[in-house]
Amino acid sequence: MNRFHVHLNVADLAGSIRFYTQLFAAPPSVVKHDYAKWMLEDPRINFAISSTGRAPGVDHLGLQVDTADELAALGPRLDAAGGSVVPEDGAVCCYARSDKLWTEDPQGTRWETFHTVGEAATYHVAGAACATDGTTCTPGARTAKPKADKGAPCCAPNSGCC
Repeated sequence: MNRFHVHLNVADLAGSIRFYTQLFAAPPSVVKHDYAKWMLEDPRINFAISSTGRAPGVDHLGLQVDTADELAALGPRLDAAGGSVVPEDGAVCCYARSDKLWTEDPQGTRWETFHTVGEAATYHVAGAACATDGTTCTPGARTAKPKADKGAPCCAPNSGCC
């Protein structure tokens, strides 16, 4: 089953945690020094906030799926929508390990479809191909190149690796 995902950049993590805890009537399921996440059932949403130095506001939207097969099924839908689809296998981002497909809508809003396969000890892997600015793990689909093979690093903008 799909779960809607929203990731916001915030300037005041503690204040934002207080606000969203009251709004959702539930504490976050994950809290780190730079990140918090609520996995809510009503509405069914993965709502995340982070304070990694980016401008406050919507970082990206997405759909979280429960299985690799569900992620694979979203690929043709993303292709049909018309945006460039950028796969990112084995990403370490937001204290999780996930396989992802990225795209952008016509306005440039980044969309992440992903299947989480485990936890990670860090927000992102410093120097990873998709951590394009050192503080985030969301590549720009318009500048990212799809990887050529499963063993190659993924989606570094203009990296020439693909």
